[in-house]
Amino acid sequence: MNMNWVDGFTIKVRVESGNVVISANKEGLLSLASQLKALADEDAWCHCHYDEYNSLEDGSCELIIEKIE
Repeated sequence: MNMNWVDGFTIKVRVESGNVVISANKEGLLSLASQLKALADEDAWCHCHYDEYNSLEDGSCELIIEKIE
């Protein structure tokens, strides 16, 4: 799957009062939108895995988004 990133993206994921909060600048939101579109075109059970080691800001929770049937 092609994971496109818009230059200057910032994305942070946290859990707050039992809710998942995704905070992102414009570039981060455009990057996520592009990747969700790419994921929609993949086979079932394909997934995107985000964490502070590959794309998210330090201190972020891991985020896994998967496509189901």
